[in-house]
Amino acid sequence: MSRRNPLVCALAVAAAVMLLLAVGAQAQEKAASHKFVGADACKMCHQSEAKGNQYGSWLKSQHAKAFETLAGEKALAIGKEKKLAKAPQEEAACLKCHVTGAGKAAEAFMPTFKKEQGVGCESCHGAGSDYKVMATMKDKAKAIEVGLVVPDEKTCTGCHNQESPTFKAFVYKDMVAKIAHPYPAKKG
Repeated sequence: MSRRNPLVCALAVAAAVMLLLAVGAQAQEKAASHKFVGADACKMCHQSEAKGNQYGSWLKSQHAKAFETLAGEKALAIGKEKKLAKAPQEEAACLKCHVTGAGKAAEAFMPTFKKEQGVGCESCHGAGSDYKVMATMKDKAKAIEVGLVVPDEKTCTGCHNQESPTFKAFVYKDMVAKIAHPYPAKKG
C-alpha cells in the first residue's frame, strides 16, 4: 500500500489553487480590456434592411435619446427634487442608466465612442472592441468568447427597476418585444 506524503499533497493543492486564481485573473483582465466603441461602429454592419437594420431600430428608440432626456424639463425637475449636486447630464446616479459604460475609466473607451448616443448597442451587448470585427461576428460562439453579451432580463432590470425615479411596471417580455431588432430569416 503506497502512502502519499501530506506535504506533497498540500503543495499540489496549493499549486492547483494558484493556477486557478491566475487563470481567473487573466479572464478578468481580458474582460477589462474590452473597450466601448460606440453605436456608429456597429452601424457599419447593422444598418442595411437586408440584415434587419438594427441600427435604425435603435435610432428610433428611447434608448438612443437617453442622454438627451437628461437635459429635458422633467429630468431637471427630478434633479431639483432629489437635490442632485450636479445637472442630470453630469450626475453619476443618472448617467449609470442613461449612458453606455457610465462610470468606467477613460481607458475603457475608444475615440469613436460618444456618450451623447445614450444607451447604445454596447449597453446590452457589452463593450465591442474585441467582437466588432465581421469575421468574429459571423461566429457567435467566438464573439461571445471575446466579449459579446447576449442580453437577458437581468441586463434590462439593471436600469429598469424601482431605483429609477420614473419607474413604471416593467414586463420583460413586453418591453423586449418593443426593442426587438432581429436579423431577418434567411431565404433559401
